[in-house]
Amino acid sequence: MTNLICITCPKGCHLTVDEENDYAVTGNSCPRGAEYARNELLHPVRMITSTVRVQGAAIPRLPVKTDKPLPKEKMFDCMQLINTLNVQAPVKVGQVLAANILDTDVNIVATKTL
Repeated sequence: MTNLICITCPKGCHLTVDEENDYAVTGNSCPRGAEYARNELLHPVRMITSTVRVQGAAIPRLPVKTDKPLPKEKMFDCMQLINTLNVQAPVKVGQVLAANILDTDVNIVATKTL
């Protein structure tokens, strides 16, 4: 049995997952909670938000994020890659700054226009 707190909505349901019973979930108020709990145990993913260095802009850092969730075990490798990025202004929101990072089909995109 694994206990989790659901993060799909502000309610924060206390979930219990029975791995020995086909990942049966109890404690959820909605189907999204059960899906979250199963995914968290079978294939956890995370969105990454950070900043990168930017040249030629009024501010020295540009906020960025992944355009879709990344496998949790690749988070630190993703951050190492983000720390090496140095972009040149102008940059538009949604612009892909690094494509297919770590062979995951996930991109790093700008979240601000500079």
